[in-house]
Amino acid sequence: MTLGLPLAAMIAFLLVLARVAGVIAFLPIPGFRAAPMPVRAALAMAIAFCLFPVWPRLADALPSFGALAAAACSEAGLGLIIGLAVAFLIEGFQMAAQVLGVQAGYGFASTIDPSSQADSGVLQVLMGLVSGLLFFATGIHREIIRVLGASFEKFPAGSWAPAISSMDGIARLGGGMFTLGLRLAMPVMAMLFLLELALALLGRIAQQLNLLSLSFPVKMLAALAMLVALGPVMAELFEGASGATMSAIWDMLRG
Repeated sequence: MTLGLPLAAMIAFLLVLARVAGVIAFLPIPGFRAAPMPVRAALAMAIAFCLFPVWPRLADALPSFGALAAAACSEAGLGLIIGLAVAFLIEGFQMAAQVLGVQAGYGFASTIDPSSQADSGVLQVLMGLVSGLLFFATGIHREIIRVLGASFEKFPAGSWAPAISSMDGIARLGGGMFTLGLRLAMPVMAMLFLLELALALLGRIAQQLNLLSLSFPVKMLAALAMLVALGPVMAELFEGASGATMSAIWDMLRG
């Protein structure tokens, strides 16, 4: 007795895997991008198998190489767009960390980023870990699986084609990334400006004080304290931005 797998099922699995792999390529999980390739491939295959109820029903015939390559590129393109939309959400936190790292003095210190295994600023690594925790706390990982399932019902394998009208919401997420970063950074930057102004006035009053050596640690501690105080606000901003992200993805699928 021999067990055989229909050719249509194998092709359907490959097309589903291409779309899932496109999403996973941009997953903003700390340390995931630096994970071994077999681990990432195993996760993509596991998600593809879980989506078996929405696999496309294909004819049991071998398509031409050109048609199969075009369908795979279409699937990977849709997955990359969904993953990129989610990555915009995390990059907003990274942008805020880059701005604050220079202003607060944390740009002089670097550590290993678990996402890229490269030297990065301390605040960038911290924001990456915080955004990764919020990614799971707000349930975006479940929404991504739900979006993948709905995308196969709306666009069967190989039928999706990019349209400018449906990409408008995704393009706006790129601008929202800068808005989110500035909303996170502006309160701390305002506090640092007031602190600089107070130190300047103090230096004019008591010129014998060596404020140049004191301002550096004071700004770092004040920025860190302000970030701790803004912890609940970060969660609210992330939740609001994640809602806008998922709405843009759903609008793209409906469009």
